[in-house]
Amino acid sequence: MADSITQEDQKFSLKEVLDTFTACLSDDKEVFLEHYVAGWRGLVRFMNSLGSVFTFISKDAVNKIEILVSLLNGEHGAHYVTIQSMVKYEVENELVDLTKRSSFPESGCRTLLRLHRALRWLELFLERLRTSTDDSKTSIMCSEAYNESLSQHHAWIIRKAAGMAFCALPGRPTFFEVMNVGTPEQVVAMLGEALPLISEVYLVTEELYTEQNLLDLP
Repeated sequence: MADSITQEDQKFSLKEVLDTFTACLSDDKEVFLEHYVAGWRGLVRFMNSLGSVFTFISKDAVNKIEILVSLLNGEHGAHYVTIQSMVKYEVENELVDLTKRSSFPESGCRTLLRLHRALRWLELFLERLRTSTDDSKTSIMCSEAYNESLSQHHAWIIRKAAGMAFCALPGRPTFFEVMNVGTPEQVVAMLGEALPLISEVYLVTEELYTEQNLLDLP
């Protein structure tokens, strides 16, 4: 089972994120929750390595990861091996309230939905970093990715704070250095491997949540 979060301040490694998202999908396209959580641990380290810019998202992500870890390690952990088994278990046992936020403990479906939305934003942003030029402004790329994904789920005050935070983002070379891969060409190549895997995990989850009418959980 998954361990609780430790050493969130250790160095980010794009290779580790690639490996975890490679392990996420089973042969029949089920998403292993333990590897999904591991992938998110890496993404949190990525955000934290850039300073306080992404704190408003990374702190919430850590909270959500802890909830999922507790479910994985809990009494009913066998039902949380994959995202598919989690959704089936919680829907069939009426553990998800479609009309209002449930009391603690949070359902796994609702918790994972928040990470799912943020994953789309990071995917879009990293794809822009991969294909952009050195003189492209990372603040614009990040804002565009945010506006296409996560912003619609945030209150106005959070959107405003996010926009101001993005203005402080470092340049593309700093992002590539943080990824601990090697040359810019090597970073671009590894992003080219990792992003399709992240996208596939996102799309499998999106389809599952659409089928179960869970995309708009409050």
